[in-house]
Amino acid sequence: MPELSWIEADQALPPVHLAWGPQSSAPGLLAAGQDLSAARLLESYSHGVFPWFSDGQPVLWWSPDPRMVLRPLDFRFQRSLRQSLKRWLRQPGFSLTFDRDFGQVIRRCSASPRPGQNGTWIVPTMVQAYEDLHRAGYAHSAEVWLDGELVAGLYFVALGHAVFGESMFTTISDGSKMALACLVSVCLAHGVAIIDCQQNTAHLALLGAQEIPRNDFVASVQQERLKPPIDWGQQTLYWNTLTALDIPL
Repeated sequence: MPELSWIEADQALPPVHLAWGPQSSAPGLLAAGQDLSAARLLESYSHGVFPWFSDGQPVLWWSPDPRMVLRPLDFRFQRSLRQSLKRWLRQPGFSLTFDRDFGQVIRRCSASPRPGQNGTWIVPTMVQAYEDLHRAGYAHSAEVWLDGELVAGLYFVALGHAVFGESMFTTISDGSKMALACLVSVCLAHGVAIIDCQQNTAHLALLGAQEIPRNDFVASVQQERLKPPIDWGQQTLYWNTLTALDIPL
């Protein structure tokens, strides 16, 4: 088993090519430590690295190869989702927003059960860290509201035009897909190249996500993060960008 780097608060993360390979027991694992500050999170995302750990573990840093990403133009805006979104948009009290209640979104994601998982990786220290990142202007939420109640949402990190999806939840049919569609619509409107999805899942693949080499992903992050930031709090659903997408039959 390869040696795992331990990083102190004043040390930089190792380069991503040192992450454990596909034949290891934890492909993509790069380093461990205790620092989960907003500054550390900004460093990590700038280099294609993200934290993922459970209660009782140190902060574990990951950079898998290949990397799962969703190109906004590849988003499968399926007929059923399009009809569902149209129907909901006609309902009084229904709205799609950004950054209205980031804290509630990440906590609802934390409490949402995951098939095949016992517990959550969105532990209290993780919640606090991303709330700090939100206050710094780099973590955001896409939200679905019905009669003043938050019924679905997702949270993500954005550095310039580099967008990193994190987690989602829903209490209504297609709710998390509608939140993702809202995020995709803004990314299309602003020319965002890719949305990071971190790791491969069947659900993400059905929505159009695919794997790319880590080197390509990191190169895209380095380029996109230097572009002017998007004012996410002022965004809404860009319906025209979505309706231009093909509908798989």
